[in-house]
This record gives sequence, structure tokens and C-alpha cells, in this order.
Amino acid sequence: MASENEIMYAMMNGINFGGKKKNDSDSDKVKTKARGKSYKTGAHGSGSAKHKAEIRQRVKARKSQQRKK
Repeated sequence: MASENEIMYAMMNGINFGGKKKNDSDSDKVKTKARGKSYKTGAHGSGSAKHKAEIRQRVKARKSQQRKK
């Protein structure tokens, strides 16, 4: 249970629901992500990306997906 002093402080100053504190040790790490085009074409080596790229190619090649002239 909170003491009277804590309750008075909360009433006078409000309660701050701050977010999670950031860990400074993670700041030196480099976050990388495959570029969009290389991911879509499956060029960055991921098996799932290659599979999805193959599916995209098949969908694009369908007659219903061709531009009408």
C-alpha cells in the first residue's frame, strides 16, 4: 500500500506512465534489413523470399494479370 506522502505527491504532480527504459548496451549494435527489391526478387538468399518471388512471377505471368492492349 502506498504511504500518504506518495499519494499526496501523485495527486499534486500526477503519475507518469513512461515507456520501457532503453538499454544503452543495444545502441552499439547495427540493425540491418534486406533491401526491398532484393527481398522481393529473392536475391538475398532467404528460401522463403525465393519461394515468394517465384509465386509472384507465376501470378504476374497469368493471362488475367496481363495488361489489356
